[in-house]
Amino acid sequence: MNDVVFTNVRILDGTGQNPFSGSVLVRGNRIRQVGRSTAPIAPSGATVIDGAGATLMPGMCEAHTHFSWNDAATLSAIQTLPLEEHVLWCAKVAKRYLEAGFTSCVGAACAKPRLDVVIRNAINSGQIPGPRYLAASQEITVLGALGDETLPHLPFPEFSFGVNVSGADEMRKAVRMFLKYGVDSVKLNLSGDNFTPQSPAETTWMLDEEVAAAMREVKIRGKRGIAHARSSDSVKQALRHGIDLIYHASFVDNEALDMLEAAKDRVFVAPGIAILYAMLHEAEAFGITNAMATDMGYQIEWDAALESLAKMHKRGIRVLPGGDYGFAFTPHTQNARDLEFFVKYLGFTPMEAIRSTTLYGGQIMMQPDELGVIKDGYLADLLLVDGDPLANLSILRDPKRILAVMKDGVFAKAPDIASERAWERVA
Repeated sequence: MNDVVFTNVRILDGTGQNPFSGSVLVRGNRIRQVGRSTAPIAPSGATVIDGAGATLMPGMCEAHTHFSWNDAATLSAIQTLPLEEHVLWCAKVAKRYLEAGFTSCVGAACAKPRLDVVIRNAINSGQIPGPRYLAASQEITVLGALGDETLPHLPFPEFSFGVNVSGADEMRKAVRMFLKYGVDSVKLNLSGDNFTPQSPAETTWMLDEEVAAAMREVKIRGKRGIAHARSSDSVKQALRHGIDLIYHASFVDNEALDMLEAAKDRVFVAPGIAILYAMLHEAEAFGITNAMATDMGYQIEWDAALESLAKMHKRGIRVLPGGDYGFAFTPHTQNARDLEFFVKYLGFTPMEAIRSTTLYGGQIMMQPDELGVIKDGYLADLLLVDGDPLANLSILRDPKRILAVMKDGVFAKAPDIASERAWERVA
């Protein structure tokens, strides 16, 4: 494999440090050298890419990925896609995420038992293109709670949206099943959600003994527990039982904030506030008016989430972008919109928002010394962007501004050789 040199680029290295002009040499699948000058690093035989002042940054990480959400407006519509078509859908979406600049993704639940594992394995073996991926289980829930979507009319009714359990023994059986399939993470729905009126967001559904049973199985196999937890009680429950990744955390009291801060070197929060905004302001075309969303509780949750998450950010708790993209009103590959929301509503600076999807991305992928930063020796997951994301974060969700995407030293989206930023071979 030939060396690749990005020259004449503005390097945004992901650490939170100010950008600088320079060049980056990629050899194999790793960053071999980062140069802090405009003079190109050009070994004999290297392919040189003149960035013409474009921004070179680490690939982004989506912390709450649902490849199997099929841009439907309801949970049941996601599930009714037949299995074979669902696999093809996930493969297509994985490729789209990578080309959009997401070189890493954390699975946050799949719609059928082995979808995430199959897609992860296919990516890793080179059968399909896609980001680095941590595969999740289906959502494990209890009767009447979020995920209890029984669909007996399906050809395979065992493929319900979530897996229902009752008691510690049934929880152990479900968790062991997913661990046998080879998941990286097991997802528990600890709280309700305003999307399901019978189990609103501020309710908490699982028993401590059920959560404890799940986490014992997860931990002895070296895997990760992840949780849907919107209510304050569910956030505290997740923390008590050693869950490492908390989704949403919309309602948190001072006790929950103190617990999060005490665990901030271990825990990540991926709130997914874009879906709250979309339900309130962008879902009317899909049958949900602002008045309906307000009646469902979304305005209350939006207000609470902004307050809670801003407090978390001030306390140094790692808040990452991502959440529930793949519904009709939150389409796939617009995920970088979260970065804009972090700045507009949560008090992040643009640099802090970038850091949340790069530096923190490497950490949540459990590769903190290899991913998320442009640094000598790190894996070559890189994004070449036309413009300055710090001045305008929205360019990160404009396909025309994503000039190139590299994962593991290989272009997933190559720079246009007909453009001004052409490649050239150095003899």
